[in-house]
Amino acid sequence: MLFRKSLKAFLASELGRIAPYFDELVLDHQGDTGKQRLFELLGAKHHQVSVTPSKNAAENINHTQLFVIDGDLNHNSEIQEQLAQIYDSSNRSCRVAAILYNPYLRWLYKITNKLGLSKSHETQNFVTQTSLINFAKITGYDVVNISNVYFFPFRLWGLGDWINRLFKIIPIINKLAIASIAYLSPRKPETEEKSISIIIAARNESGNIKNILDSIPPFTQDIELIFVEGNSTDDTWEKINTLIAEPEYQKRYTMMALKQPGKGKADAVRVGFRNATKDLVTILDADLTMPAEDLPKYYEAYQKGLADFINGSRLVYPMEKDAMRFINHVGNIFFAKLLSTILDIQISDSLCGTKFFSRNDYQRIRKWNDDFGDFDPFGDYEMIFPASVLKLGIVDIPIIYKARTYGETNISRFKDSIKLFRMCLIGFFRIKL
Repeated sequence: MLFRKSLKAFLASELGRIAPYFDELVLDHQGDTGKQRLFELLGAKHHQVSVTPSKNAAENINHTQLFVIDGDLNHNSEIQEQLAQIYDSSNRSCRVAAILYNPYLRWLYKITNKLGLSKSHETQNFVTQTSLINFAKITGYDVVNISNVYFFPFRLWGLGDWINRLFKIIPIINKLAIASIAYLSPRKPETEEKSISIIIAARNESGNIKNILDSIPPFTQDIELIFVEGNSTDDTWEKINTLIAEPEYQKRYTMMALKQPGKGKADAVRVGFRNATKDLVTILDADLTMPAEDLPKYYEAYQKGLADFINGSRLVYPMEKDAMRFINHVGNIFFAKLLSTILDIQISDSLCGTKFFSRNDYQRIRKWNDDFGDFDPFGDYEMIFPASVLKLGIVDIPIIYKARTYGETNISRFKDSIKLFRMCLIGFFRIKL
């Protein structure tokens, strides 16, 4: 039993990184001693594990459940039916964590059983990752992430977890995972129109405020604009208050203007999110280099259920002349690829200002950042990091990046690049490892 207990401990450690950010964990152990061990380990940490799904998820779209399937796929001849049943009782915020045992190590399970180091059901089938992806497609899921779990036979005073994570980045060894956890997201399009809060951080953007108000299309009936002004040296604050008082704009939007108490874009965006009241939230850069006319593309992708985190990408289409300097372009590509590797995601542009997700998911993102610690002066990574860890699913929306028509950029190429690299290092050591 030592083999199985140690493996369950590693699985619980991996699941424990995401479990606290769900309202409920569901793990049906049905008397299985191995599942019971995982159940106890997760419950001891989080006190929110149940053996049967509650009806809250079906009745409350904001109730998040994490369904843990431990080993069932190896013994169940009705995998499609099992996934379909979970799909029917979940909402789009729920996730399935399907534990797969490496089919190429089946000889190891037989040896451990014979030696009495493990006790498991007779295996009927070993599901490969490729097969699971196929099962997910035909039952309405997207596989948003697959996390490998390696095995070190003893805990070694807590060092086992570090060794397990270190194996993930060592070539060849990282292909020898004893198990993997595939995170499945139910693909559930929205059936009702959603309201949205648009956060606009504005510093020295007086000449852009009217353009913002004029260019946002009516892609949903209930649009809230939240202007957050901070430390401007021009008349941005006065211009915001003058324009949002005009009847023409009051007919189109719900609006508010807030003074930023701190400094930096990240702080301004947090202020906006804290005051948002609508179903969905997004960010619109006040310089309009990401055209407001493209916001319907983000909304449509979310409504279709393509992902829960919609990210803008400026690096697909040709840009307008002078929209981005060559060195900045190269740097953006570099950081996108680096972050994709660190977080095990596919993202083509990590620094586009526009991110789009539900306000309920922002509460979970904020909780994760509170636990992790604030580390991002810009605000992009403090959304992308938890979006990856929480398995929200990320899809890029390509946009044509425009040149600024008013004011000057607040970006310092070399100084800010150092900050970005530091944040990537933080992600590597504190998330990857």
